[in-house]
Amino acid sequence: MDCRIKSGNDGLANEQEQRESDKMPEITISMAAGRTDEQKAGMMRDITQALVKNLGVDADAVVIQINEAPLAHKMKGGKTFVERAAAAKK
Repeated sequence: MDCRIKSGNDGLANEQEQRESDKMPEITISMAAGRTDEQKAGMMRDITQALVKNLGVDADAVVIQINEAPLAHKMKGGKTFVERAAAAKK
């Protein structure tokens, strides 16, 4: 899973816009497909609460997006995740 935090936008018009955008963190999570909607929602809730606690932002300001790749489209160690799962069953 890869997690990147984007806080604000590049090239904002003025300092006030920059200060306000710093309060709206955007989190993008890249991961292999296969988790349930409940697992993903729980993870996003936990991340939201971590940002509220550690960054002092309102939960309503936190945006989280999950980008999922099919297991056949994600590779580690020269094998797709489908190939790795098949090898693990042998």
